[in-house]
Amino acid sequence: MVALVERGTGRVRAMPMQRVTRDNLWKVVSENMDTKATMMTDESNVYPGLVAKHETVKHRVGEYVRGNAHTNTVEGFFGLLKKGIDGVYHHVSRGHLQRYCDEFAFRYENRKTTDGERAAKLVACAGGKRLTYKQPASAI
Repeated sequence: MVALVERGTGRVRAMPMQRVTRDNLWKVVSENMDTKATMMTDESNVYPGLVAKHETVKHRVGEYVRGNAHTNTVEGFFGLLKKGIDGVYHHVSRGHLQRYCDEFAFRYENRKTTDGERAAKLVACAGGKRLTYKQPASAI
């Protein structure tokens, strides 16, 4: 799974990914990230060269924050996702994984709103859509 979280706004793009490779990440980053943005990551070797501005923290050697460089924002999102799966759903199927990603992205983006504001936003987003269950076309 890959997630991009925009600092400040809290907007999230999360998607399942069978295997995290430079090519897979390039597609996600190029479609979802402003070219002027700075990407903050851990020390994995798949990130270098994806964007012009890139800062890395080296978890391997005990570095978690260096100035403005840290991965705490995206780790907060993953923490919410993991707690939801472990605590509520217990199991998720690969075929529906994008739906879970979308649900928890919505929860994360709206974590500071009131219940009423969140419900109104949910209803507004559902306007004009028919809510049906469809079998996933293929599993990831």
